[in-house]
Amino acid sequence: MIRTVNLKKVYTTEEVETTALNEVNLEVKEGEFVSIMGPSGCGKSTLLNIFGLLDNPSSGEYHFNGKEISRLTERQRANFRKGNIGFVFQSFNLIDELTVFENVELPLLYLGFPAGERKKRVEEVLEHMGIMHRRNHFPQQLSGGQQQRVAVARAVVARPRVILADEPTGNLDSVHGDEVMKILTDLNEAGTTIIMVTHSPTYAEYSHRVVHLFDGQVVSENMMERFRI
Repeated sequence: MIRTVNLKKVYTTEEVETTALNEVNLEVKEGEFVSIMGPSGCGKSTLLNIFGLLDNPSSGEYHFNGKEISRLTERQRANFRKGNIGFVFQSFNLIDELTVFENVELPLLYLGFPAGERKKRVEEVLEHMGIMHRRNHFPQQLSGGQQQRVAVARAVVARPRVILADEPTGNLDSVHGDEVMKILTDLNEAGTTIIMVTHSPTYAEYSHRVVHLFDGQVVSENMMERFRI
């Protein structure tokens, strides 16, 4: 589903040139759950941002479902993300002025879903995430774990093919972190491809495969023990 060829990202200022990604070749199959690990500054979030079309590579190729998409215009990128890619961030990125229901509904508004279908989908996903009783609350009235559930609900309500999760448990205690990982695992088992950046070896074990980055390069890939044949 996802394939990169000699992917490179260089950030340049007047004083310094920094290579964030250096000739990355990586493949993610449809339905996989892949964790990306490595020390801070190794290029994990940069790679995830390129996967999500939030950033451009300096050189190389990014293929999604057989199509090279790294050179799309901004409008084409926005259209491609719709229905294909959902995002879950460490900081939740909820809109404080909107209720839980309204936050989750937002992607469907952008996609032009009619009101009845929006209501049906939002209620279904809130029920599935166990936060229907919070539908009229605002983000600041929720715990961190509840906010991340809302963020996951928003990411999946449009039923994207891929979820990109950047440290989704980073601001959570172990109990709420485990809950979020269970939700991501359930989504993956239902067919959603998941690519997750994490510092946690424990949470990486939920995935099928772990990709290790160092200094912008893939240095190893490990299949999780229970998925080895």
